[in-house]
Formats: sequence, C-alpha cells, structure tokens
Amino acid sequence: MDVTEAVNRRKSVRAFRPDPVGDDVIADLLTTASRAPSGGNVQPWRIYVVNGESMARFRGFMGDRQIESPAYDIYPKGLTEPYRSSRFKVGEDMYGLIGIPREDKPARLMQMAKNYDFFGAPAAFFCFIEERMGPPQWSDLGMFLQTFMLLAQEAGIDTCPQEAWAVYQQAVTEFVGAPGDQRLFCGMAIGHADLDHPINALQTEREPLEVFARFV
Repeated sequence: MDVTEAVNRRKSVRAFRPDPVGDDVIADLLTTASRAPSGGNVQPWRIYVVNGESMARFRGFMGDRQIESPAYDIYPKGLTEPYRSSRFKVGEDMYGLIGIPREDKPARLMQMAKNYDFFGAPAAFFCFIEERMGPPQWSDLGMFLQTFMLLAQEAGIDTCPQEAWAVYQQAVTEFVGAPGDQRLFCGMAIGHADLDHPINALQTEREPLEVFARFV
C-alpha cells in the first residue's frame, strides 16, 4: 500500500470487531509514528495505551461516570459557514445510515455515548500534551496522529480519532496516571472495522481544491 492509498482508505471507524490488536503491534506503530514532524523536535505528544486487561478495567472504571467540563472547546463557539454546514451534513449522513431520524434524540444520544466505549474497539490510546505547550505544539499532535493512522491503515488496522474524550479529562487522567500538568487532547480507537455495520459506509465529503486553495 502506498501513501496515497492509505490516505484515501483511512476513515473514522465507528463500529469495530472484537478481534484483539497486540501491544507489540501498537508499540511498533507508535515508534514509527514518532518520526512525524515536530517544530524544534520538541515531540510534545504523551501517549497512554489501554488494551486487553487495561481496556476491561477502563470500561469498568468509567461505568456511569458523569460528563465533566470540556478540557477545551472542541468546536469554536458560534461556528460560521461553511464550517457549520459541513459539520451538520456529516452528522445527518451518519445518522441516516443507521436509521436514526433527527427527532429521535434518545437514539442519537445513545449513539453518541458509543464514543465512550471506543465504538467497541479492543484497544485505544489517549494523547496528552503539557499545559504549557502552545498552538504550534498542538499542531504537532495532529501530524503525529495522522502519521499513526496512516501507518495503521498500511498494517490493516482501523482507527477513529476522538476529541469527544475532552469531556472526561479528569477521569482519564486519573485512570492512566498522567501528571497534573498534562492536558488530554483526544482518544484513538484502534482495531478492525466491522464492515457489516452500516455506519462504516460513511464516506465524508471534501471541498474542491478551488474552495480551500489559491495559487498566488
């Protein structure tokens, strides 16, 4: 698989099979992903893997835990166009695939709650960063995470990056034992897609080149 194929095949999987992914596989992917660009070679990502027995403990630990104040604004307040419409459409497309109409709020909330079970994935990691780091280092996280996801795709493993975990920073910090000066950025579900589940047929759209790029 070349890079272009990995980019085009990668998607956010929201229903996983229970097939395990070994710690050694995840370790190899993380090691190679650490070659991602990082300004000044700061390498600000701090990763905590939950897998196998620790995943079972984590699911028990979370239980019916109440949502916390978000660690950061996942989306800007008062999101404007064209960004608002893009976000709205992907939600409608996703719920449409699994037959949940807009007026069925309880069903939509139940689907949203699956974020906090990693959509059934057998493995995952949490990505933290020290609070003193600024926007350039946060952008380094994005490059690291994308590199990991493309490497996983090459290895036949599916993923889902999840900023939704920002509403459980205190709980996740407590479970993984992260220092108090680290902030949770996101989770990453890791496993093998359930290709029979209709939600995994979702193919998000991208704006045409002329919308987002200008050759000066």
